[in-house]
Amino acid sequence: MSTKNIEEKQYLLRFKCDTKSHLTVLDHDICMTKCPDKICTVFCPAEVYKWEGTRMQVGYEGCHECGSCRIGCPYQNIKWEYPKGGHGIVFRLA
Repeated sequence: MSTKNIEEKQYLLRFKCDTKSHLTVLDHDICMTKCPDKICTVFCPAEVYKWEGTRMQVGYEGCHECGSCRIGCPYQNIKWEYPKGGHGIVFRLA
């Protein structure tokens, strides 16, 4: 039995992206003024959140739908919803 590292396992994931994000940063000012560590850029396994200048950029297309951003943001500043039916992550077994 071979063991795979996280990058190899993530390669098995496929996404059917919607045109509308299922992730929303509710208030970018909270990120800028109250959250110096931008912790969502650390705890998201898919690295969906990137701080760029004065705004949090959300690359929802690669979201693993784990929900960690729902509970990990200390300011409850991220709205997480399931993607619209037929969209989102597709798991492949290898």
